[in-house]
Amino acid sequence: MNKAIINFVISLLIGFGLGYLVFDVIMKDSGPQQPQIAAHSETGANTTAKNQGSESKQSAVTTTAADPDNILSKRGCLGCHSVEALNLKGGQVGPDLSHAFVEVKDKHGMPIEKFLTKPNSAVMSGVLGKNPLTDNDRKQVLELLKKASEK
Repeated sequence: MNKAIINFVISLLIGFGLGYLVFDVIMKDSGPQQPQIAAHSETGANTTAKNQGSESKQSAVTTTAADPDNILSKRGCLGCHSVEALNLKGGQVGPDLSHAFVEVKDKHGMPIEKFLTKPNSAVMSGVLGKNPLTDNDRKQVLELLKKASEK
C-alpha cells in the first residue's frame, strides 16, 4: 500500500514538472516573438475588374490580419491558436478562433467578454491568470474576433 502511494506521488510530481516545462518554459519561448503568419499570394497575371475588387478585399483582410502588431500576435495567442478567417496561421494546440466570438458562450457558458476577463477553462485560466489582458487589449481582441466571425 505504501509503495502505491509513493509511486502515485512521484508520478504526480513528474507530471506537474513536465506540464510546467511544456506550458510555461517551452510555450513562453515560442510565444509572440515568432508568430507564424500566412502569406497572401496572387495567382494569374490577367484579372478582370471584378476579380481585382475581390482581391483587394482579400489583401485588405490579409494586411489587417498579417500585421505583426495586431493584438493576437503581440499577446502570443498565435503560439497556440490560428484564425483561419483572417488568414492568421499559428499554433495547432488550441482551437481555431475564427468563430470564437459566437461559440465561446455555448462552449464555456459565458459571453466571450467575461471569458477573456476570467476564463473557466483550465488552460486559458492558467494563460490569462499569469498575464491578464488589459481593457484595451481585451477590446482589440474582441474587435478582431468579431471581424473573424463575420467572414
